[in-house]
Amino acid sequence: MAEEIRAEMVANVMTVVVAEGGQVADGDTLVILESMKMEIPVLTEVDGTVTKVAVEEGDVVQSGDLIAVVD
Repeated sequence: MAEEIRAEMVANVMTVVVAEGGQVADGDTLVILESMKMEIPVLTEVDGTVTKVAVEEGDVVQSGDLIAVVD
């Protein structure tokens, strides 16, 4: 079952760590967000394959925006 990883706050996408097709494990960093000069890693809570990366470096995400899908 696909797991959608969504933003929990308004932030800038600083670094995209994973690529579509990449393998990830529970606890791996998918992207690093920047908000109020703090770097916030966005982690996956499941093992699987990244089937979609919905953000690019420099994007601004709002709370609830899709960041990635892991299947």
